[in-house]
Amino acid sequence: MKRISVICGFLMSMWLSAQKIEVLNFATFHMGETPDAAKVSFDPKSEKSQKEVLEIAKLLAEFKPTVICVELLPAENEKIRNDYQNFLKNKNFKTAYEGEVSLLAYQIAKIANVKKIYGIDEQETGQYNYRLGEQLKDQVDKITYKRFITTFIEGFGKHENLSVKEKLIDYNKESTLQELITANADILTYVSTANNFEGADEAAKYYRRNLRMYSNLNQIPLSENDKVLIISGATHAAFFSEFLKRSPKYQTVDVFKYLK
Repeated sequence: MKRISVICGFLMSMWLSAQKIEVLNFATFHMGETPDAAKVSFDPKSEKSQKEVLEIAKLLAEFKPTVICVELLPAENEKIRNDYQNFLKNKNFKTAYEGEVSLLAYQIAKIANVKKIYGIDEQETGQYNYRLGEQLKDQVDKITYKRFITTFIEGFGKHENLSVKEKLIDYNKESTLQELITANADILTYVSTANNFEGADEAAKYYRRNLRMYSNLNQIPLSENDKVLIISGATHAAFFSEFLKRSPKYQTVDVFKYLK
């Protein structure tokens, strides 16, 4: 009986795994205007840049997604749908959304014949003071934040001489994703005055935003036959990576199966 129970458990586990929806979680830098403090040098109007991004689009289209999620608000889904349809009809159409949405998401959708593009961003809790470590006086730990941020910025600057593909390969590495969570949230837990939680409370706001974005993903109607491509800023992708690992609904697909 024990052996039968073990076999049944194994088969059930296999069945549940087989039902999971495949997700390709792709980290990118913002290819247009962004309020982010750390910006990547990129000219979206450059023919060279557009050609490089199109090559990335062709690679990711091989995943054959049925749904694409982008860093726009869900309230704009109808506008996104209409904008994308006009993009398909007229090659000279000026899209409402620039950057990675039109340069990457729309191109992938066109190549892979994707019908559904959804926004999953969240901005209500989007504002938080990620520079608190530079501003707060009388900190208990006056070293850790400054040391980490200095090293992080120096490393970030090394991206400037890379091609678009090389930058995106680096952004999607597990080590980079982990560092981005630290730089954008966890490092703030070292920022506080005695017996207080100023930095941790700011970091919690960013965790909350990403959890809400993940909740937006979970509200999209999907079937087990769908294949979802998420295109978002690298730090959001880093959080999604952690959430997706523990998901009972999704199965992540290795980005480097396609980004090669």
